[in-house]
Amino acid sequence: MSKPQQSIHPGPRSGLLLQLVGKVFLKATGWKFEGSLPNAAGMVVIAAPHTSNWDFIYFLAGAFVLRLKVNWMGKDTLFTPPFGYIMRGLGGIAVNRSKHTNVVEQLALEFRDGKKMALVVPASGTRKKTPFWKSGFYWIAIKANVPIVCGYLDYRKKIAGLGLSFVPTGDVTADMDRIREFYRDIQGKYPDKVSTPVLKEELQENASD
Repeated sequence: MSKPQQSIHPGPRSGLLLQLVGKVFLKATGWKFEGSLPNAAGMVVIAAPHTSNWDFIYFLAGAFVLRLKVNWMGKDTLFTPPFGYIMRGLGGIAVNRSKHTNVVEQLALEFRDGKKMALVVPASGTRKKTPFWKSGFYWIAIKANVPIVCGYLDYRKKIAGLGLSFVPTGDVTADMDRIREFYRDIQGKYPDKVSTPVLKEELQENASD
């Protein structure tokens, strides 16, 4: 199996200074952080609901608080000069959605190679409301045999955190039922843009029953 075309390295682990910056930022904006990391070397972290550019700022602040090494996927247009170097330095992975590349296999291989990596994925794939979540996060976790962690930003309560954590079973509907239940009462910045946690694979799975 071939290696990814781009070199993927774990994002920088924030030191005590950045941890302090994260805590001060959240406190100054009236937010707080809850939750802890699972006992696992690698994990796929869902970032939801994703309805605003502010989500990325609060996500980084939470990562700083945890002193967490993170990687995240973004459109390749975000990685053009002069900001591309900064984006990659923050753990960004450029994804060209116009080309047929097996990103799932590439990232699963990175986990299997033993890299300590927390891959953060905005599962809705966009800030706009969509009928389905993109399923890449699920299949990366399945192929790499790492836990899915439900990261969240609840704008109603002003809480950023990590919650439900489990290794997916391959029963897509059952696993997604757990995720839906977790996010059921969590409110994004723009509630009318929140996408329902449903995968297209569930329709195929249920049609075959």
